[in-house]
Amino acid sequence: MKLREVKKEDLDTPTDKKTTSKKKKWLGILLKVLAGLVIAIVLFLAIVFIVNVISNKSEEGKIKPYGQFVTVDGKNMNVLIQGQGQETVVLLPGLGTGTPALDFKPLVEELSPFYKVAVIEPFGYGLSDGTDKERSTENIVSEIHEALQRLNIDRYILMAHSISGIYGLDYVNKYEHEVSAFVGIDSSAPKQYGDKVVESPISNTTITLLKKSGLARLIMKLSADPYAKIPVDDETKEQMRILSFKNFRNPTIVNEIESRSSNFKATENLTFPKNLPVIFFLQPDSTGIEGWSKLHEEQVKDSVLGKVMTLEGTHYLHHTQSKAIAEHFRTFMDEVKKDK
Repeated sequence: MKLREVKKEDLDTPTDKKTTSKKKKWLGILLKVLAGLVIAIVLFLAIVFIVNVISNKSEEGKIKPYGQFVTVDGKNMNVLIQGQGQETVVLLPGLGTGTPALDFKPLVEELSPFYKVAVIEPFGYGLSDGTDKERSTENIVSEIHEALQRLNIDRYILMAHSISGIYGLDYVNKYEHEVSAFVGIDSSAPKQYGDKVVESPISNTTITLLKKSGLARLIMKLSADPYAKIPVDDETKEQMRILSFKNFRNPTIVNEIESRSSNFKATENLTFPKNLPVIFFLQPDSTGIEGWSKLHEEQVKDSVLGKVMTLEGTHYLHHTQSKAIAEHFRTFMDEVKKDK
């Protein structure tokens, strides 16, 4: 008798065959769904990218010039000057502020009836050029000073927001004979991070990828409007949005972010000159930095005239407290003149 080869399918029961058929059917459906999801994601990312490219091009033509260009280190640095006062106030922005001149507008309008106000837009900010030069405190301070020299501004009050408190501290030690007073607007203090290395929660590479892909624009669109409470007109807000996105994490600012730890370290042993009047306007102790007010009180403890004032608000105090800042600042400067 001839033996027939037994195949697997001959051993399968009808139930087994039905189960196998169902598995194949569901696997096919699953693969189609996954393929559909992949295609949908690719299409979504492609649309986001194209919209971002078109928006970037469109917004370039909507930027309205303001201020004036000053040649610094062979590049253009933008400076807005407003007011005709006898004394000059020089405003320096916080890290990554896309358009300093417009961001400071509420404060400039409060100060300009009494002072000549110059808002510096460092390289990488506002309408200023970018630069490949290392964003060290030394270089930033030198560039700001060169801009003021070219504008023939040789005696002034330095008013600094956020990280410019670090640059300002170095500045007043190098050019003490030019600065008549220092004002900090929730300004950084050299020892605020202690021995910690200052790092961003998201890597610069990731953020750059988000920006180039257009996802950063989409996230900003879906997020709360950061300019909603700023007392400026809608046209100014639109310019702020355009320029802030244009300058968002550009190479110059990325380099400055990466230089934060070394820049804080470079000023940790610096103090304000004893005879320099210093006043700090701070938000309450809710910044996530322990002893925020104490850090600044420590900075003015040896000053002939030093003050620390707390105002309700966010880190960008000048957005909502410009009137109070201007009034208290003027009172402070009257005290300075009385002491002379």
